[in-house]
Amino acid sequence: MTKNALSPHAHKRRTFLKGIAITATASLGTASAMDTTTSFSDTLERLLQRHFTKMSPAEVREALQRIERDAQRHHGLAVTCEATPPLPQVHFAQALNLAVCKGTRRCVEACVRENNCGRGGHLENIRVLSMPQTAVDLERADPYFNPPQVPETGQKYLPVSCQHCDNPPCVQACPVQATWKEPDGIVVVDYDWCIGCRYCAVSCPYGARHFNWGKPHIPPEDYQARTDYLGNRPRPAGVMEKCTFCLQRTRKGLLPACLEACPTGARIFGNILDPNSEIRYVIENKSVYRLKEELGTSPKFWYFIG
Repeated sequence: MTKNALSPHAHKRRTFLKGIAITATASLGTASAMDTTTSFSDTLERLLQRHFTKMSPAEVREALQRIERDAQRHHGLAVTCEATPPLPQVHFAQALNLAVCKGTRRCVEACVRENNCGRGGHLENIRVLSMPQTAVDLERADPYFNPPQVPETGQKYLPVSCQHCDNPPCVQACPVQATWKEPDGIVVVDYDWCIGCRYCAVSCPYGARHFNWGKPHIPPEDYQARTDYLGNRPRPAGVMEKCTFCLQRTRKGLLPACLEACPTGARIFGNILDPNSEIRYVIENKSVYRLKEELGTSPKFWYFIG
């Protein structure tokens, strides 16, 4: 089966959701307010739309316009939503110099702002783990450390997010093909197709996916006005979320928000197909390693010290 082919589970999803939508439509009273009817119409369109990889240009435009209406209706945000395609001859990757990471969590804060995540700590795409200098124990590391000042004496820090694997187990686990790997190496989620089953979270060995339990609170002064269908759009409740390498930025030649915010320059990002890129230099000339590489996931996230 090709990536774009719909699985039997996907067909069942559409049939199931269509039945729900028809029942809900019949139950709407004639006294419903016009904005409620419009909102339901958009919801119905979202539930029944085709998979993103199968949508025509006209269907994509309709979906983007619906997302813009949803953002205005549910969050009071005036956003412009785009669908930025992958760049040719590009395969993105990231590396992180553990020797200079000081645990400031500026990367976490910048990611939350850039990607319209919910505030409050439960929808953070990046976790910074604190652990003793003398040991590496990911299971016992503290992702909630909050000392008066960092770095703490005797502690080291390991930021972890989606590793954008070349062989992503989350993609294999999704029963409705709501997540896949793009040609530029970014693992994405179609939030309109995600059914929130959390199989991807269970299968991810890096703890990089989280479930959106409720509508995120996005301060108007803090949101990003330009969003992307597969990137930083405000997500609905009940879907899985993760890092997307800030594709709304990186596909336009910009750096991910975490890199711009890092005060120590610990992060490196770029196109590993470019022999002159900084990320390629790091991989070829530094002593690098990848988390849980023995699992065969082939992460596109390297760590090094130096």
